[in-house]
Amino acid sequence: MSVAGGLHLAFDRIREVRGRALQIFTRNQRQWSASPVTEKEAELFRLAWKEWGEFPVVTHNSYLINLASPKSEVTRRSLTALRDELVRSDALGIPFVIMHPGAHLGSGLEQGLERFAENIDQVFRAAGSANRVSILLETTSGQGTSLGSSFEEIARLINASQFSERLGVCLDTCHVFAAGYDFRTPETYKATFQAFASIIGLERLKFVHLNDSLKGLGSKVDRHTHIGKGKIGLAGFKLLMNDPRFARLPMALETPKGEDLREDKENLAILKGLIKKSVG
Repeated sequence: MSVAGGLHLAFDRIREVRGRALQIFTRNQRQWSASPVTEKEAELFRLAWKEWGEFPVVTHNSYLINLASPKSEVTRRSLTALRDELVRSDALGIPFVIMHPGAHLGSGLEQGLERFAENIDQVFRAAGSANRVSILLETTSGQGTSLGSSFEEIARLINASQFSERLGVCLDTCHVFAAGYDFRTPETYKATFQAFASIIGLERLKFVHLNDSLKGLGSKVDRHTHIGKGKIGLAGFKLLMNDPRFARLPMALETPKGEDLREDKENLAILKGLIKKSVG
Protein backbone atom coordinates (compact mmCIF):
# COMPACT_ATOMS: atom_id res chain seq x y z
CA MET A 1 0.00 0.00 0.00
CA SER A 2 1.01 3.58 -0.66
CA VAL A 3 2.22 5.71 2.25
CA ALA A 4 1.43 8.98 0.48
CA GLY A 5 0.65 11.67 3.03
CA GLY A 6 2.17 9.76 5.92
CA LEU A 7 3.26 6.24 6.83
CA HIS A 8 0.20 5.75 9.05
CA LEU A 9 -2.19 6.37 6.14
CA ALA A 10 -1.30 2.96 4.68
CA PHE A 11 -3.62 1.52 7.33
CA ASP A 12 -6.57 3.54 6.00
CA ARG A 13 -5.94 1.99 2.58
CA ILE A 14 -5.55 -1.59 3.82
CA ARG A 15 -8.77 -1.25 5.80
CA GLU A 16 -10.56 -0.01 2.70
CA VAL A 17 -9.83 -3.26 0.85
CA ARG A 18 -10.31 -5.34 4.02
CA GLY A 19 -6.77 -6.65 3.82
CA ARG A 20 -5.11 -8.62 6.59
CA ALA A 21 -1.44 -8.31 5.65
CA LEU A 22 0.39 -5.13 4.67
CA GLN A 23 3.61 -4.27 2.84
CA ILE A 24 4.93 -0.73 2.60
CA PHE A 25 8.00 1.26 1.63
CA THR A 26 9.13 3.36 4.57
CA ARG A 27 10.74 5.84 2.17
CA ASN A 28 10.94 6.45 -1.60
CA GLN A 29 12.08 3.15 -3.06
CA ARG A 30 13.96 4.77 -5.94
CA GLN A 31 16.18 7.14 -3.97
CA TRP A 32 19.40 6.53 -2.07
CA SER A 33 19.08 9.10 0.67
CA ALA A 34 16.23 8.86 3.17
CA SER A 35 15.47 10.57 6.43
CA PRO A 36 15.04 8.61 9.68
CA VAL A 37 11.63 7.94 11.14
CA THR A 38 10.61 10.70 13.54
CA GLU A 39 9.07 10.04 16.93
CA LYS A 40 5.80 11.55 15.70
CA GLU A 41 5.75 9.29 12.63
CA ALA A 42 6.39 6.24 14.77
CA GLU A 43 3.68 7.22 17.23
CA LEU A 44 1.05 7.76 14.52
CA PHE A 45 2.09 4.54 12.77
CA ARG A 46 1.88 2.37 15.87
CA LEU A 47 -1.49 3.86 16.85
CA ALA A 48 -2.95 3.27 13.38
CA TRP A 49 -1.57 -0.29 13.38
CA LYS A 50 -3.21 -0.99 16.73
CA GLU A 51 -6.54 0.35 15.45
CA TRP A 52 -6.30 -1.85 12.34
CA GLY A 53 -5.60 -4.98 14.35
CA GLU A 54 -2.80 -7.38 15.19
CA PHE A 55 -2.10 -8.18 11.57
CA PRO A 56 1.36 -8.57 9.97
CA VAL A 57 3.26 -5.66 8.45
CA VAL A 58 6.49 -5.83 6.45
CA THR A 59 8.61 -3.32 4.56
CA HIS A 60 10.35 -3.65 1.22
CA ASN A 61 13.71 -1.96 0.86
CA SER A 62 14.86 0.34 -1.93
CA TYR A 63 15.17 -1.14 -5.40
CA LEU A 64 18.55 0.58 -5.73
CA ILE A 65 20.21 -1.58 -3.09
CA ASN A 66 22.55 -4.20 -4.53
CA LEU A 67 24.74 -6.06 -2.06
CA ALA A 68 26.15 -8.26 -4.84
CA SER A 69 27.48 -5.38 -6.93
CA PRO A 70 31.17 -5.30 -7.91
CA LYS A 71 31.03 -1.48 -7.88
CA SER A 72 32.43 -0.04 -4.67
CA GLU A 73 30.29 3.11 -4.68
CA VAL A 74 27.08 1.09 -5.15
CA THR A 75 28.15 -1.23 -2.36
CA ARG A 76 28.85 1.68 -0.02
CA ARG A 77 25.49 3.27 -0.68
CA SER A 78 23.70 -0.08 -0.43
CA LEU A 79 25.22 -0.86 2.97
CA THR A 80 24.11 2.50 4.35
CA ALA A 81 20.63 2.35 2.79
CA LEU A 82 19.89 -1.15 4.07
CA ARG A 83 21.19 -0.37 7.55
CA ASP A 84 18.95 2.69 7.64
CA GLU A 85 15.98 0.59 6.49
CA LEU A 86 16.50 -1.80 9.38
CA VAL A 87 16.66 1.12 11.81
CA ARG A 88 13.48 2.69 10.40
CA SER A 89 11.65 -0.64 10.54
CA ASP A 90 12.74 -1.16 14.11
CA ALA A 91 11.45 2.30 15.07
CA LEU A 92 8.07 1.38 13.60
CA GLY A 93 7.95 -2.05 15.23
CA ILE A 94 8.06 -3.90 11.90
CA PRO A 95 9.83 -7.28 12.21
CA PHE A 96 10.74 -8.01 8.56
CA VAL A 97 12.41 -6.19 5.67
CA ILE A 98 12.01 -7.82 2.27
CA MET A 99 14.83 -7.39 -0.25
CA HIS A 100 16.05 -8.69 -3.60
CA PRO A 101 19.40 -10.47 -3.27
CA GLY A 102 20.90 -8.22 -5.92
CA ALA A 103 22.78 -8.76 -9.19
CA HIS A 104 26.39 -9.62 -9.94
CA LEU A 105 26.38 -7.39 -13.07
CA GLY A 106 28.52 -9.74 -15.11
CA SER A 107 31.21 -10.35 -12.52
CA GLY A 108 30.11 -13.96 -12.05
CA LEU A 109 27.62 -15.87 -9.93
CA GLU A 110 30.13 -17.12 -7.37
CA GLN A 111 31.57 -13.67 -6.79
CA GLY A 112 28.08 -12.21 -6.47
CA LEU A 113 27.05 -14.77 -3.88
CA GLU A 114 30.22 -14.17 -1.88
CA ARG A 115 29.84 -10.40 -1.95
CA PHE A 116 26.23 -10.60 -0.80
CA ALA A 117 27.09 -12.81 2.17
CA GLU A 118 29.93 -10.52 3.25
CA ASN A 119 27.88 -7.37 2.84
CA ILE A 120 24.71 -8.61 4.55
CA ASP A 121 26.81 -9.46 7.60
CA GLN A 122 28.26 -5.95 7.56
CA VAL A 123 24.74 -4.54 7.55
CA PHE A 124 23.64 -6.63 10.52
CA ARG A 125 26.71 -5.56 12.49
CA ALA A 126 26.18 -1.89 11.61
CA ALA A 127 22.46 -1.90 12.45
CA GLY A 128 23.24 -1.95 16.15
CA SER A 129 20.11 -1.80 18.28
CA ALA A 130 17.86 -2.70 15.33
CA ASN A 131 18.60 -6.37 15.97
CA ARG A 132 14.92 -7.25 16.31
CA VAL A 133 14.45 -6.87 12.54
CA SER A 134 15.08 -9.78 10.18
CA ILE A 135 15.60 -9.74 6.42
CA LEU A 136 13.55 -11.84 4.00
CA LEU A 137 15.29 -12.67 0.73
CA GLU A 138 12.81 -12.47 -2.12
CA THR A 139 12.86 -15.15 -4.79
CA THR A 140 13.63 -13.63 -8.20
CA SER A 141 12.79 -14.41 -11.82
CA GLY A 142 16.41 -14.76 -12.96
CA GLN A 143 16.19 -11.73 -15.20
CA GLY A 144 19.61 -10.37 -16.18
CA THR A 145 22.32 -11.22 -13.66
CA SER A 146 20.07 -11.20 -10.59
CA LEU A 147 20.71 -13.66 -7.78
CA GLY A 148 18.07 -15.74 -6.04
CA SER A 149 16.17 -17.32 -8.92
CA SER A 150 16.85 -20.84 -7.68
CA PHE A 151 16.15 -22.30 -4.27
CA GLU A 152 19.78 -23.44 -4.19
CA GLU A 153 21.03 -19.85 -4.54
CA ILE A 154 18.72 -18.61 -1.79
CA ALA A 155 19.90 -21.41 0.50
CA ARG A 156 23.55 -20.61 -0.21
CA LEU A 157 23.01 -16.94 0.63
CA ILE A 158 21.38 -17.84 3.94
CA ASN A 159 23.90 -20.48 4.94
CA ALA A 160 26.90 -18.30 4.09
CA SER A 161 25.85 -15.59 6.53
CA GLN A 162 27.04 -15.46 10.12
CA PHE A 163 23.56 -14.11 10.93
CA SER A 164 21.55 -16.85 9.23
CA GLU A 165 19.06 -16.86 12.09
CA ARG A 166 17.98 -13.39 10.96
CA LEU A 167 17.40 -14.41 7.34
CA GLY A 168 14.18 -15.81 5.92
CA VAL A 169 12.43 -15.98 2.56
CA CYS A 170 9.66 -14.14 0.76
CA LEU A 171 8.32 -16.25 -2.10
CA ASP A 172 7.00 -14.29 -5.08
CA THR A 173 4.66 -16.43 -7.19
CA CYS A 174 5.37 -14.54 -10.41
CA HIS A 175 9.11 -14.72 -9.88
CA VAL A 176 9.37 -18.42 -9.07
CA PHE A 177 7.12 -19.27 -12.03
CA ALA A 178 9.22 -17.14 -14.39
CA ALA A 179 12.33 -18.80 -12.91
CA GLY A 180 10.99 -22.21 -13.95
CA TYR A 181 9.14 -23.55 -10.89
CA ASP A 182 5.70 -24.75 -11.93
CA PHE A 183 2.87 -25.07 -9.40
CA ARG A 184 -0.24 -25.16 -11.60
CA THR A 185 -1.08 -28.85 -11.10
CA PRO A 186 -1.16 -30.95 -7.92
CA GLU A 187 1.91 -32.81 -9.14
CA THR A 188 4.04 -29.77 -9.98
CA TYR A 189 2.85 -27.92 -6.87
CA LYS A 190 3.93 -30.83 -4.68
CA ALA A 191 7.31 -31.08 -6.43
CA THR A 192 8.02 -27.35 -6.15
CA PHE A 193 7.30 -27.11 -2.45
CA GLN A 194 9.06 -30.38 -1.70
CA ALA A 195 12.12 -28.83 -3.33
CA PHE A 196 11.71 -25.66 -1.28
CA ALA A 197 11.35 -27.69 1.91
CA SER A 198 14.40 -29.87 1.26
CA ILE A 199 16.70 -27.14 -0.06
CA ILE A 200 15.71 -24.09 2.06
CA GLY A 201 13.26 -25.36 4.68
CA LEU A 202 9.62 -24.32 5.03
CA GLU A 203 10.41 -22.76 8.40
CA ARG A 204 12.30 -20.03 6.50
CA LEU A 205 9.20 -19.03 4.50
CA LYS A 206 7.75 -15.98 6.26
CA PHE A 207 5.86 -14.06 3.55
CA VAL A 208 4.39 -14.52 0.05
CA HIS A 209 3.86 -12.07 -2.80
CA LEU A 210 0.77 -13.11 -4.74
CA ASN A 211 1.21 -12.09 -8.39
CA ASP A 212 0.20 -13.72 -11.64
CA SER A 213 2.78 -13.66 -14.44
CA LEU A 214 2.40 -12.01 -17.84
CA LYS A 215 5.18 -14.21 -19.18
CA GLY A 216 5.44 -17.96 -19.38
CA LEU A 217 7.07 -20.64 -17.27
CA GLY A 218 10.84 -20.27 -17.25
CA SER A 219 10.74 -16.98 -19.19
CA LYS A 220 12.99 -15.26 -16.62
CA VAL A 221 10.94 -12.09 -17.17
CA ASP A 222 9.49 -10.27 -14.14
CA ARG A 223 6.07 -8.93 -15.19
CA HIS A 224 3.26 -8.99 -12.63
CA THR A 225 -0.40 -9.11 -13.57
CA HIS A 226 -3.77 -9.69 -11.91
CA ILE A 227 -4.71 -13.01 -10.31
CA GLY A 228 -5.99 -15.44 -12.94
CA LYS A 229 -5.14 -13.11 -15.82
CA GLY A 230 -1.66 -14.43 -16.52
CA LYS A 231 0.20 -17.62 -17.34
CA ILE A 232 -0.13 -19.08 -13.83
CA GLY A 233 -3.92 -18.95 -13.84
CA LEU A 234 -6.38 -19.69 -11.08
CA ALA A 235 -5.44 -23.36 -10.65
CA GLY A 236 -2.03 -22.59 -9.20
CA PHE A 237 -3.37 -20.00 -6.79
CA LYS A 238 -6.14 -22.35 -5.70
CA LEU A 239 -3.56 -24.94 -4.69
CA LEU A 240 -1.56 -22.36 -2.73
CA MET A 241 -4.59 -20.83 -1.02
CA ASN A 242 -5.77 -24.24 0.17
CA ASP A 243 -2.45 -25.59 1.43
CA PRO A 244 -3.04 -26.01 5.19
CA ARG A 245 0.67 -25.44 5.86
CA PHE A 246 0.24 -21.85 4.70
CA ALA A 247 -3.21 -21.06 6.09
CA ARG A 248 -1.72 -18.47 8.49
CA LEU A 249 1.18 -17.34 6.33
CA PRO A 250 1.00 -13.60 5.49
CA MET A 251 0.50 -12.90 1.78
CA ALA A 252 0.26 -9.60 -0.10
CA LEU A 253 -0.62 -8.49 -3.61
CA GLU A 254 1.86 -6.59 -5.76
CA THR A 255 -0.44 -6.31 -8.76
CA PRO A 256 -1.11 -3.08 -10.71
CA LYS A 257 -3.71 -0.73 -9.26
CA GLY A 258 -5.17 2.75 -9.31
CA GLU A 259 -5.81 5.19 -6.50
CA ASP A 260 -9.34 3.85 -5.92
CA LEU A 261 -7.86 0.39 -5.08
CA ARG A 262 -10.56 -1.31 -7.16
CA GLU A 263 -8.08 -3.84 -8.54
CA ASP A 264 -6.93 -4.81 -5.05
CA LYS A 265 -10.52 -5.47 -4.02
CA GLU A 266 -11.11 -7.59 -7.12
CA ASN A 267 -7.92 -9.62 -6.70
CA LEU A 268 -8.60 -10.22 -3.00
CA ALA A 269 -12.15 -11.33 -3.78
CA ILE A 270 -10.85 -13.82 -6.34
CA LEU A 271 -8.26 -15.22 -3.93
CA LYS A 272 -10.76 -15.52 -1.08
CA GLY A 273 -13.18 -17.22 -3.45
CA LEU A 274 -10.62 -19.93 -4.12
CA ILE A 275 -10.39 -20.92 -0.45
CA LYS A 276 -12.36 -24.02 0.48
CA LYS A 277 -14.48 -23.64 3.57
CA SER A 278 -12.74 -26.56 5.27
CA VAL A 279 -9.47 -24.60 5.33
CA GLY A 280 -11.01 -21.61 7.10
